[in-house]
Amino acid sequence: MIGNLLITGRPGSGKTTLMRRLAERLRDCSPVGFYTVEVREGGVRVGFDLVSLAGDRRPFARTGYPGRCRVGRYGVDIEGFEDFLSSIPFFTPGTRLAFIDEIGKMECYSGVFRGIVREALDAPAPCVATIAQRGMPGLDRIRGRADVRVVEVTPSNRDGLLPELEAEARRLVGDAGQGWK
Repeated sequence: MIGNLLITGRPGSGKTTLMRRLAERLRDCSPVGFYTVEVREGGVRVGFDLVSLAGDRRPFARTGYPGRCRVGRYGVDIEGFEDFLSSIPFFTPGTRLAFIDEIGKMECYSGVFRGIVREALDAPAPCVATIAQRGMPGLDRIRGRADVRVVEVTPSNRDGLLPELEAEARRLVGDAGQGWK
């Protein structure tokens, strides 16, 4: 039985935009989680920030960050990321819906994050996550799970997917909630 939604697509296809809109439309389900946003200076992307659904924001990757964890020209603040993750109540009693943006190369440098992804996908509460289309070992195992539906977003279908994914997420929250009564 499907219990989780994975949104995939090429970079720039609108995965994060779709996630943000979906989280907004599902506010009444009290979702927990985070999304990433680009940081631009003078029109040039210089990094990414993390934003929790509660509104907390923290730097995640920058062109100027030093360190061993690098993706392209970006240094990734794994320690800060793990601290940020510890502030999100993914697994507290009453969590009805989890959002994770993105299961990708930068994020998967963190063992804490990889553990959260496994636990979130196995949890009774449904998880809606974006996942990189390629470029990392192990992603096919996640996409191939029997309890996930993988949806590919493109610039041409992203707006049409919103009502469909909202309806499916609401159904998943309702199905998971049957055990709470």
